[in-house]
Amino acid sequence: MGIFGAIGVAGTGMTMNRKWIDAISDNIANVNNASRTDETPFRARFVVAEAVSYGRPEGVRVAGIELGSAEGRLVYEPSHPLADADGMVRYPEVDMAGQLTQLIMAQRAYQANAAVVDRSREAYTAALQIGRN
Repeated sequence: MGIFGAIGVAGTGMTMNRKWIDAISDNIANVNNASRTDETPFRARFVVAEAVSYGRPEGVRVAGIELGSAEGRLVYEPSHPLADADGMVRYPEVDMAGQLTQLIMAQRAYQANAAVVDRSREAYTAALQIGRN
């Protein structure tokens, strides 16, 4: 794999990590969205990554988005406008600490792939300079 191959593989990683960050952002943004107990709450999104290889490393792609639990968690809030007769409201099953941990991992992975693109670009530029002399 040459310089361009490294840029291509890192580019696929950046795309996948951006999708991962988008899914985490949706999860965090909807963590406090309440719904009636007879409704399905927001379902967390989880990105499924898949290696792409045609005999040599080609990168990674998003194989799909899995949805979290449709049950959610019941919370006793009798004063909430969506509360049922028993005072219960349904919230999404989103673990905020887990989402923040995943966000850090996705950001670091994105930064690592961006660094590979930068280093490959620098190597390509240096190779062009050598050819000019």
